[in-house]
Amino acid sequence: MSRIKLQDHQWNRIKDLLPGKRSDCGVTAQCNRAFLEAVLWIARTGAPWRDLPKEFGKWHSVYVRYDRWCQKGIWVAVFEELSKDQDFEYIMVDGSIVWVHQHGAPKKQLRTTKLLENQEVT
Repeated sequence: MSRIKLQDHQWNRIKDLLPGKRSDCGVTAQCNRAFLEAVLWIARTGAPWRDLPKEFGKWHSVYVRYDRWCQKGIWVAVFEELSKDQDFEYIMVDGSIVWVHQHGAPKKQLRTTKLLENQEVT
């Protein structure tokens, strides 16, 4: 299985930006690095969360944690730090590499007005 691995120098730059460190108040997070590897796997494969391999843990727990980080803006800080690498400087995502689930496509709009052949358009 092909995986994007977070390199050690990248991990060392972002690990202090992540919540759940021993120095933070509250619950200490389970391995943040393994969690990041799970998110990278989802990003690389484009697979739905339910298809996350069991070695990464329960898919729903990983998704909930991912969503919390989205709401707190943690991903923005991580991406800003990692974008300083030349390899990540110009990452782009477009429709040729991203698949939309059938329910994610826009609703087809019905044409409500039709012009008759004899009608003139003003």
